Amino acid sequence: MKNKTIFDRITDFTIAKDLQKNGLYPYFREIISEQHTEVFLKNRTAKKILMFGSNSYLGLTYHPRVKEASEAALRKYGTGCGGSRFLNGTLDLHVELENALANFVGKEEALLYSTGFMVNQGVLSTIVRKGDYILSDKFNHASIVDGCFLSSARMIRYSHNDMEELERKLKKISSEGAGVLVVTDGVFSMEGDIAKLADIAELCEKYSAMLMVDDAHSLGVLGKRGDGTASHFNVIDKVDLIMGTFSKSLASVGGFIAGEKDIIHFLKHNSRAHIFSASMPPSSAAAALEAVKIILEEPERIEKLWENTKRMKTGLEHIGFNLGDTETPIIPIIVGEMEKTFLMCKILEEEGIFVNPAAPPAVPPNRSLIRLSLMATHTDSQIDYALDKLENIGKKLGVL
Repeated sequence: MKNKTIFDRITDFTIAKDLQKNGLYPYFREIISEQHTEVFLKNRTAKKILMFGSNSYLGLTYHPRVKEASEAALRKYGTGCGGSRFLNGTLDLHVELENALANFVGKEEALLYSTGFMVNQGVLSTIVRKGDYILSDKFNHASIVDGCFLSSARMIRYSHNDMEELERKLKKISSEGAGVLVVTDGVFSMEGDIAKLADIAELCEKYSAMLMVDDAHSLGVLGKRGDGTASHFNVIDKVDLIMGTFSKSLASVGGFIAGEKDIIHFLKHNSRAHIFSASMPPSSAAAALEAVKIILEEPERIEKLWENTKRMKTGLEHIGFNLGDTETPIIPIIVGEMEKTFLMCKILEEEGIFVNPAAPPAVPPNRSLIRLSLMATHTDSQIDYALDKLENIGKKLGVL
């Protein structure tokens, strides 16, 4: 049989077109307002829709101070830097943000990347080399998986949060004398559960492995000051690398890696994703910096986020939805069948509720889900309205 050409593979991809044809396509919905708890969609301009799909956990993307800081940086520095951080693209603002982030997560230094996805690609493809191993949780984010593939190391995946399997594999690798790095999400972005970071740290210490945690969904959510998973488990000194993004609680776009100064120095001069990318726009850096300040000054935002999470989770469990093992403001409603998940998403939108569907390969086969995410700025009445609609639609579709 003749091998398919590149164009054949492209034209054979019909899943999205079939969903569009059936009116169930749930992606690239155009929002024409700020990311508040209520938004306007382009096709629903007559009425606002409740936003339960945003990762802006603390509601800072529309905070006046964040917007003002971004505007001030735009006026002072312009729209961009015209180069990479390595050459002409380093501003004093970038350095100030790196220092603030290092202090925030309890590490010596931090290094900015232009996106969070690039952090995982740039760090993992640089830190480990041929002959090394990366042990990665099977539910880790796609950016971690891609970073592993870009490295010359051998990636070995362990079952989700399975410490016995992780130890077996660490023990086997340690007998070979190879370098090993363990990487895990702090909060898993689809399931909403938390990595067993204290146990992972103990195993890494036992088998002399480097440990990296992706705190994209943990910053502003977990920890004594919203400072992430390592703080939550009190193992900051046992975690070598802490990664974070700005597109969630930090109300901007970009990312960073934090660790010992020697590690950051090495990445500054070897990470291709950092050296060969244009530096973060000043307005984005200023927004993230102001968001960090607000998180530290207003701990009540995190308290309110958890109050809202408890209200929604308790309500959904009472109704009878399967929420898996979620422990955080990410609450999955496990539907199973992909088309039913997309149908539920569509009906919810028609009822005034914006949610995100997750289907393979983002989740395992036959485990498609509706992903709800809470914000500190949601009101009790908004949550109760969503619960009422979810119960009615869940009964109608046989999801309960």
